[in-house]
Amino acid sequence: MSGAATALDTSAEIPEFKQVMGHPKPLWMLFMTEFWERFAFYGIRWALVLYIVTQFYGGAGAGQDPASKLYGAYLALVYAAAIFGGYVADRVLGYQRSILLGAVIMAIGLFMVSMPNKEVFTFGLATIISGNGLFKPNISTMVGKLYAPGDERRDSGFTIFYMGINLGAFIAPILTAALAARLMGGTAALPAYKVVFITAGIGMLISLIWFWYGRRELGGIGRPPGGEGGKRNVLYVLAGALVAIPGIYFLLSIPAETLQWWVLTPMFVALCGLLLVEGVREGAVSRDKTIAMLIIFVFNILFWMFFEQAGSSFTFLADEIVNRNLSGWTFPTGWFQSVNSIAIIALAPIIAWIWVKLGRANPSIPRKFGLGLIFNGVAFALLWFALSSLVASDGKIPFWTLFMVYVIQSVGELCLSPIGLSMVTKLAPLRLVGFGMGGWFLSTGIGNNLSGIYAAMISGDTGMTVESARSGYTQGFYILVIGGVVLFLIAPLIQKLMHGVK
Repeated sequence: MSGAATALDTSAEIPEFKQVMGHPKPLWMLFMTEFWERFAFYGIRWALVLYIVTQFYGGAGAGQDPASKLYGAYLALVYAAAIFGGYVADRVLGYQRSILLGAVIMAIGLFMVSMPNKEVFTFGLATIISGNGLFKPNISTMVGKLYAPGDERRDSGFTIFYMGINLGAFIAPILTAALAARLMGGTAALPAYKVVFITAGIGMLISLIWFWYGRRELGGIGRPPGGEGGKRNVLYVLAGALVAIPGIYFLLSIPAETLQWWVLTPMFVALCGLLLVEGVREGAVSRDKTIAMLIIFVFNILFWMFFEQAGSSFTFLADEIVNRNLSGWTFPTGWFQSVNSIAIIALAPIIAWIWVKLGRANPSIPRKFGLGLIFNGVAFALLWFALSSLVASDGKIPFWTLFMVYVIQSVGELCLSPIGLSMVTKLAPLRLVGFGMGGWFLSTGIGNNLSGIYAAMISGDTGMTVESARSGYTQGFYILVIGGVVLFLIAPLIQKLMHGVK
């Protein structure tokens, strides 16, 4: 997830930063700030659905349906909030103060979810969403502001920053799962989930402190233009964020299907309509590029709908149907969440090398998206096979199957995700690039909400079984592969609409 905001002041002069390892020194401060924020965000990811079922539904399988839907809605609103957070930083507060305020609000939310009360828990999720909207898009934007427009190190700088994201996402589940199994009476079978949320909250406080002291390195980068954005504006934005929390709580409380069809879909249609109208205004070429972008948005929804089973149905699968016993040692459920990050770190250079090696045969943007969908489908095919042919007498499937599902999905993510934001900047109407970014995030958010609805369907009214998982994942395989093939077939048409954009 990257920045949804456009530049605060494109004419601002970039200071002469001290260089560390070939990059501006503030990059490393932003790297660590993001590392700790992602540590907090991913530290709770593995535990959310398990905690909801255990704490609020007494561990009954019937709790998997509402847990999956709440998880999907939470992720969807995290992405939707980024649209508003980018706008606030652009027009009102500046990036530095938006990041600081967002970090404070997120930390409060993370400590709130540790309280064993369903209403407080949901308000805590709403608070995290409100804070994340101010934090996440704007710290990514700050990275871009460290480099002059023509600086060839920009892509390398974002790659380093991306490693910070994945390192935080890799370490967090391992550490939080280990602590939850050892502290406050927790065990591998029944972790002390409260420890998970408190640890994540501490991680968010470290992120806040790191940026608070490190922001001096940034000079004027990320400050509001013309000296605006003082304490009064901070109070205004804080008040707005606090007012938004009950509204977000309401959206988390309504059925996920209602959220989808009456909130997220109208937002997406309206945003796409604005982009298309502006594209038409700018001329035939801009119109065609906008249409191409909107088509890809639809396939982006499909990808994330199935990819984000990682935090919902795959978690129940790992907890109940995967044999996690490795020579007498039980592999913690939460550690599966780290597989994606370590796979991204290991495979990203290889995928990048392959694209370069292919040269002129390098697949077009639509076909790379198609490959992302197909690899995602291959992961579901492996689950289909495992649940059909590899179920042991104890009703479990082998450990390696789910492990490899995460690895294969990571290959699909590398085919699709890294080029998404770059694609938007090239295809969106010139005056609405920020809205184009918003469309990308919103399409991802819609996919996440649908992922919760889909996971709930797999669990049904009584909880996941081998049969329900096999049926659901078989359906997922067909949908993904058909979607990928369709995208491959229409890729020449989309490429023509892109007018030479690579």
